[in-house]
Amino acid sequence: MQLRIKYFGQIAEVTQKEEDTIEFQGASISELIEALYSKYSALKYENFQVAQNQELVSIESKITGNEIALLPPFAGG
Repeated sequence: MQLRIKYFGQIAEVTQKEEDTIEFQGASISELIEALYSKYSALKYENFQVAQNQELVSIESKITGNEIALLPPFAGG
């Protein structure tokens, strides 16, 4: 399946991209993250949350949509 990956904040700085389209054959967010670690090794050292179709999901979630976003940690206040 083809996925559109969006990168925000420090994650975009690490990947040097704001968006990517990849062909992905896995089934879970964790598999996708591992594939992205292979492509962008510095990503392993970043903290981020994952959103699927604009909704935060856990790393154990199945991929059900075609838009994934990697979001930097949110600052509280």
